[in-house]
Amino acid sequence: MEVKTFQGGAHIPHYKSYTEDKAITRMAAPEEVVIPLSQHLGAPNQPLVKAGDKVEVGQKIGDTEEFIAAPVHASISGTVTAIEPRPAYTGGEIMSVIIKSDGGPQEFVPKEKRDPEQMTVEEIRQAIREAGIIGMGGAAFPTHANISTRKPVDSLILNGAECEPFLTCDHRQMLERAQELVEGAKILMRSIGAKKCYIGIEVNKPDAIEALTEKTKGLEGFEVVPLAVKYPQGFKSHLIKAVTGRDVPRGARSADLGCIVRNVGTTISCYEAVVYGKPSIERVVTVSGPTVPKCGNYVIKVGTSVGHILKECGVEDLKGHKVILGGPMTGMAQANLVTGIVKSTTGVLVLPPSMVREEVSYSDCVRCGKCVDHCPMMLYPNQLSIYAEAEMYGALMEWNVTDCIECGICSYVCPSQRPIVHLIRMVKPTVKKMQRSRK
Repeated sequence: MEVKTFQGGAHIPHYKSYTEDKAITRMAAPEEVVIPLSQHLGAPNQPLVKAGDKVEVGQKIGDTEEFIAAPVHASISGTVTAIEPRPAYTGGEIMSVIIKSDGGPQEFVPKEKRDPEQMTVEEIRQAIREAGIIGMGGAAFPTHANISTRKPVDSLILNGAECEPFLTCDHRQMLERAQELVEGAKILMRSIGAKKCYIGIEVNKPDAIEALTEKTKGLEGFEVVPLAVKYPQGFKSHLIKAVTGRDVPRGARSADLGCIVRNVGTTISCYEAVVYGKPSIERVVTVSGPTVPKCGNYVIKVGTSVGHILKECGVEDLKGHKVILGGPMTGMAQANLVTGIVKSTTGVLVLPPSMVREEVSYSDCVRCGKCVDHCPMMLYPNQLSIYAEAEMYGALMEWNVTDCIECGICSYVCPSQRPIVHLIRMVKPTVKKMQRSRK
């Protein structure tokens, strides 16, 4: 079996054994959800409801006329109690719609079943847009905008790498929802005009490789591609290089190379949106950690608080622990338990003190070069962090700071425990603003 990969990256512990064998189950709906009006890259939504309104599961509650955006929907039925800023998982606050449950059934019931073959490409794209589907692997880019390309696209690449430690939600979906995944891929292929669909899966998921190889047997244009187990194998430029052999120039969009990359969870959600009109109101989330009594992969309503999730999983004592939304490399540590999951949340992780790096003052760069050796983007993270500390924005532009994908490898391997990603993340918005003004 030929195994493909990319240059750079790192081999890091998997920690997937806690949940990789846990079948997907549904978590009980909370009594209250907090739905941020902006859960995507692009323009924020405006509320379509007001305090006191009754809403149903799947009802659109926020939208905008901007193209790069995705509407949001009520994940439970109940009453809108407020529309106000609430703490966001990324820090700060986001204007949100708060809904209190009416205590009734909270499952989405489709009004019809549609045949994608009888729909036009524009109708398919509109269905995906109306459902508010975004990149569910963490990118959060609106899917309808991603597939509305005017450039020739010959290949759809499904990202089943799931290279980040602890996370297994995509793995379980590839096993348990293989048919929906394949049907969703067919829909996306038609919408972008692709004749080829590659499904990239790391070889530490042999059961998923076997299941999808069997499911796609005899289907024209489908190919399951085994990938080396290396982080960040799932980032789109590395995935394109590994799967197709095509080099990705700095700043290039995947469509420029004839490829569109979609996460497997996103693809399944596209199937549900087009066929059943189901909006993005819930998702599969990995809840994991050495001390979590009920680790697993759960279908959880968007807007469900971290506190509710941890209570349902039997977590009581968090002393010394760190709670992370997302994966341990790219996710965000949480200051409280009131923040909720959004469409792009892949995991809720509880890391014990033994896995948490102590809060210490970091040292100066010792020029060891480890971060340079491992950087998958061929950057100089050490130099970028120094320029970031000094707020040398001109130098940051010259050294391509905006190419950083914030994968976290540099911070992981740094012997001085420098918060390299944090430093880079702090300066990138200013650098991007400067770049736009120059253009």
